[in-house]
Amino acid sequence: QVQLVESGGGLVQAGGSLRLSCADSGRTLRTFTGYTMGWFRQTPGKEREFVTAITWSGNIFQSDSVKGRFTISRDNAKNMVFLQMNSLKPEDTAVYYCAVRRAGSYYTRAPLYDYWGQGTQVTVSS
Repeated sequence: QVQLVESGGGLVQAGGSLRLSCADSGRTLRTFTGYTMGWFRQTPGKEREFVTAITWSGNIFQSDSVKGRFTISRDNAKNMVFLQMNSLKPEDTAVYYCAVRRAGSYYTRAPLYDYWGQGTQVTVSS
C-alpha cells in the first residue's frame, strides 16, 4: 500500500526558504512506473489548491502563484518528490500535501490523484 509521508514543514519568516520531501513509507511506489507526483496546499475553509506537479518523464506544471519561487523535483530511484520553496510569502501559509497519480493528465485536479500524504504545516510569518 502506498503511504506517503511529507517532511520539512515548519515556521519561517517571509523571504525565507523551506524544502519539503515526500517518500512512500509503504515501499509500494517502487513497483509502479509512469506516475505523476504533485504538491497541493490547503488552508482552513478553502479547497485543496494545486501547487505543482512533475510527471514520470520530468514535465513540470506549476500554479502561477508559485512560478519563479517554488521548484519541484523527483528521484525515481528513491520514489521521492521534493519541493524547494524560496521567497516565501505569508500567503503561502498552508498545509502542504504530497500526492501521486498513477496515470492520466489533468495534473492540477486534486480529485484525480490516487494517493495522498497526511500533510505538513508551512507557516510564513510577516
